[in-house]
Amino acid sequence: MTDFSVDQDARAVILPAFDSLDFAEVMLPFLERGGCSVLIGENRAEYVARAMSPERLARETPERFHACIAALKGVTPHLIVAVDQELGGIQRLQGLVPALPTLEEAQALDDEALAERCRVTAAAARELDVTMFLAPVADIVDGQNPWLRARTMGVEPQAVARVVSAFVKGVQSAGVTAVTKHFPGFNDLAEDPALVDVSLLSPRERILQNALPFTAAIEAGTKAIMTGPAPVAAIDPDNAASTSPAVMAMLRNDFGFKGLVVSDDLDAPATLRGRTLLETATASLNAGADLLLVGGGPHLDALCEGIAAATRAGRITRERLGEAAARVRQNATGV
Repeated sequence: MTDFSVDQDARAVILPAFDSLDFAEVMLPFLERGGCSVLIGENRAEYVARAMSPERLARETPERFHACIAALKGVTPHLIVAVDQELGGIQRLQGLVPALPTLEEAQALDDEALAERCRVTAAAARELDVTMFLAPVADIVDGQNPWLRARTMGVEPQAVARVVSAFVKGVQSAGVTAVTKHFPGFNDLAEDPALVDVSLLSPRERILQNALPFTAAIEAGTKAIMTGPAPVAAIDPDNAASTSPAVMAMLRNDFGFKGLVVSDDLDAPATLRGRTLLETATASLNAGADLLLVGGGPHLDALCEGIAAATRAGRITRERLGEAAARVRQNATGV
């Protein structure tokens, strides 16, 4: 039996994302009612540019960043603080911590040296109270993919697997959770799933050939894996990976992953597929996701109340919600 209420568990499974440090008004009541995670993200322009803006770099200091997190930890001492800190891609902590190696540097370093470079970045992030990197990107893109342009680490599965493994070992040795993404790998998407309802049409054989980096991450001990934001037609043409029971079953059963499953952004058109955010969150939990990434804002309370109501009505089992919340809290406490 859980020691937490349905309402507390409904908040524990939500990872709210904010594009600035002005989140206290929303986050403090969310945490007081059971939430335990926050994603400190970037705005759309920074996401597209794969770099933080000059304005942000001038305005944000390590001291201000740390102080904003400290205010939240005053309510929830065991707090998951996530950022996008990708090797070769988006680095939310640009200007705040030592940079990760460039992709070219990473490919030239041996495994031990590469892991050490990643550890140094993660250790500095840990000093800022960051506990989770939404990275590494393990997708192999051998077609087109505007969503992952300038965020992936190569087209040769074995080479990418080596970098992914070193990244996971390095950052986790510093006490930061690596969230390897975006399972099962999106090698070819015609458009950006954050903007358009698009599906991965690659054959299952190609997807599995390109999935070696995920296997390597699991073998390296990655504590979390993020599922993707679009349907994988060869596995489940109707549901995005983050809401697909078949994709979750593949991850758990075929790949043997036992850790925390994080959804990609449930607000994405390719994930929503015409449903409400609550319907999508319910589907994601029922599929097997544990921590649900959503945009932060005043709507959070209604979303969490909706998840609690869905559980009381039997649309989500109490056991499933409790299992997901327990995995999230386990990660938050570092147990």
